[in-house]
Amino acid sequence: MKIKILLVFGTRPEAIKMAPIYIALKNKTDEFETLVCVTAQHREMLDQVIDIFNIDVDFDLDLMKDGQDLFDITSRTLIGMRGVLDKCLPDIVMVHGDTTTTLAAATASFYKNIPVWHVEAGLRTFDIRAPFPEEFNRQVVSKITTVHLAPTDLARKNLLSEGIDEADIFITGNTVIDALFLILTRIEKDRIKKLKIINDLNNVIPFNWQNEKFILITGHRRENFGEGFLEICNAIKELAVRYKSIQFVYPVHLNPNVQTPVNKILKGVENIHLIPPLEYESFLFVMKHCNIVITDSGGIQEEAPSLGKPVIVLRDVTERPEAVNAGTVKLVGANFEKIIKNVSILLDNEKAYTEMSIAHNPYGDGSAAVKILSLLTKKYKE
Repeated sequence: MKIKILLVFGTRPEAIKMAPIYIALKNKTDEFETLVCVTAQHREMLDQVIDIFNIDVDFDLDLMKDGQDLFDITSRTLIGMRGVLDKCLPDIVMVHGDTTTTLAAATASFYKNIPVWHVEAGLRTFDIRAPFPEEFNRQVVSKITTVHLAPTDLARKNLLSEGIDEADIFITGNTVIDALFLILTRIEKDRIKKLKIINDLNNVIPFNWQNEKFILITGHRRENFGEGFLEICNAIKELAVRYKSIQFVYPVHLNPNVQTPVNKILKGVENIHLIPPLEYESFLFVMKHCNIVITDSGGIQEEAPSLGKPVIVLRDVTERPEAVNAGTVKLVGANFEKIIKNVSILLDNEKAYTEMSIAHNPYGDGSAAVKILSLLTKKYKE
């Protein structure tokens, strides 16, 4: 008898990190029946990833609405999951990370007494409000998880410190590295796809980005809205003025809290290029060619070091301190002076740049999905 697994996710980052597991499970149809439920917490960006990885969606809660807040997403996901779980009766529900979808789907599974497997378990800042609401979400989910799939030994230790049974924790590496290598290999093998991506990027990036030195920027975190984004944008503008030979590429998140300060401060600066958000494949290809990444993202802290790119993180704390300890990432917060100082060091000091670019990536070698499948198979046979 096959074991029925329901994968639940709702945002683009979740879909990216669950895709390698989905692919691995689909290659074992003799052992597993794999179902997918999406909440569409992020509709358009989620759909792009679903198409890229050819994921078949069995249940779509289609929650994305204008003006919704955490109350709306949490309550509607919880109610929606009740119907999904009643209909498909899974043996295991697998969730990822720390989104509101993760919290609500895990809670619904707990209410239905269905075992929860938590991918990317054990990340912590130990500040319940930073990042908000992600730190709260992942701490709560850990309380009701059956199997904790920790990406690193530090994540494992975090869980042990909270009283989680050691027998329920497994170190797997991070599936985002699996996805990264999978997509970049696919692009290199598909000449037509590669040429299309290059052509699409040439249409929005008006310089020779495959050969010129440039810095890639992303920013969308809720905790940086307001004064934080003003500091970030003013720092980027100052860097662009100081380093006129360096290009700055900024795919700007669609949130008005990001769009407004970015356009007000950075628009019109000659070597700053504000472009629309990029699809996943195009973004990875650009990141492969950049020199430095400035970001407040979580996943990029894991992806960029795999490509040898130093990462300047626009956050005061990170749930991924392994990268900081390894030397691939530096935390600067939304702080004007710190941003300028740390980026300048990388631009002016070749030795400092090299040390960050060759530092060991602590997030695995791209075999996380294989390890997770092995665990499922082992428990299935028990």
